[in-house]
Amino acid sequence: MQQPASRRRRKLVVISAGVAAAAIGGFVASRGSARDDRDLRFASIADARAELARLARGQTPTSSTSWSWAQTLIHCAQSIEYSMTGFPQMKPALFQRTLGSAAIAAFSWRGRMTHDLAEPIPGAPSLDVDATAAGAMARLQASMQSFAQWAGPLRPHFAYGELAKPAYERAHAMHLANHLSAFAATA
Repeated sequence: MQQPASRRRRKLVVISAGVAAAAIGGFVASRGSARDDRDLRFASIADARAELARLARGQTPTSSTSWSWAQTLIHCAQSIEYSMTGFPQMKPALFQRTLGSAAIAAFSWRGRMTHDLAEPIPGAPSLDVDATAAGAMARLQASMQSFAQWAGPLRPHFAYGELAKPAYERAHAMHLANHLSAFAATA
């Protein structure tokens, strides 16, 4: 059964607004983070491993972000873990179908994610300010390994909704690249 014209129009307006908001948001976010942004791009989680290893050599990597290296690693691990276990809080389905899907489409098109690097995952436990870099790195490495071996169904992303495993891996890779772009290795 075909939808009434007014409902189709309303749906088109909502989707168009979502695409426009995602495009504007991506532009603003990319302009606001350019100072310390190394513009890393990873096509897969495996691609992120080499940069993680490089940054982890020597002293703790430096950044102007409000999260420490360990907190950033824990945040990235949480995101990967929640794709397998379920996110604690979800955006409404309408958000996922409009702004969320438009955002991930725009990020995928650009090959790069940009977002607030100090925004926690909704409902996730607070990031431990006393966490060690070694413990946080071990957790992130374990989450990446678990994701690679995961054969079960993946849980919807809190903002992007349902994603197939290749799309989820791409989202995780872009998320890692965005966060790791803010850190520089120290001698």
